[in-house]
Amino acid sequence: MPSNPSRLALVQPEPGQSRYAALAAALRQRVVDGEWPPGTALPAETSLAAEHGVALGTLRRALELLAEQGLIERRHGRGTFVRGGISGAPMLRFFRFGEGDGELPQSRILSRQQVLASAEVARRLGVARGDPVLRLHRLRSLGGQPRLFEEIWLPLPLFEALASLPAADWGSLLYPFFVERCGVAVARVSDEIGFAPLAAAHARWLELAAGHPGVAVTRQAYDLAGRCVELRVTHGDAYAFHYSVTIT
Repeated sequence: MPSNPSRLALVQPEPGQSRYAALAAALRQRVVDGEWPPGTALPAETSLAAEHGVALGTLRRALELLAEQGLIERRHGRGTFVRGGISGAPMLRFFRFGEGDGELPQSRILSRQQVLASAEVARRLGVARGDPVLRLHRLRSLGGQPRLFEEIWLPLPLFEALASLPAADWGSLLYPFFVERCGVAVARVSDEIGFAPLAAAHARWLELAAGHPGVAVTRQAYDLAGRCVELRVTHGDAYAFHYSVTIT
């Protein structure tokens, strides 16, 4: 996409803002606006500095700031690139089922419905209560055995392209699928873990008894602009839950 000269005025910091921070904000906006999609290389540093009327040192400090924030990455000998969206942050890392290690879970869309956001869904997605969202029910299986039941909410119209897409056309991994179909790249996710007995509806899909000990992983996924673009609650067997962490 060609540069828009009207946007490339000299950087004018706000009171108390450094010149490089103002430049970083301007560069971030160009990424958010889609001028540089995830995975693409930024123009040469000398060119960017000239476009924005700053010294090369100021540009490099701005790029360092954006790299620290996770928006871009510097590749030695190759240049500076907008970080690609994450391809997945597998829920199965929280579980051990005793078989299928390394196996890609099979995924099936059970239902899809346009609904109005409840107060909690709206709060987490950052939309207004009553705004339209796409709600999915999704079952993930290993070796033919149901393992995870998921409730997913996606804001509309951002994901309008998925509203009528046949279930058979959905990919097993949602994040690459979001990029392909909707141009939405997930840059980071936040997971919360809680425990409670499985509700009857969730237990039925998992072929467990109602009230069986369950675990729920609540995920919020964010795009490069920092918008929450997915709310997901994954339900599974608490007896299969496994979590490990290394702190250094």
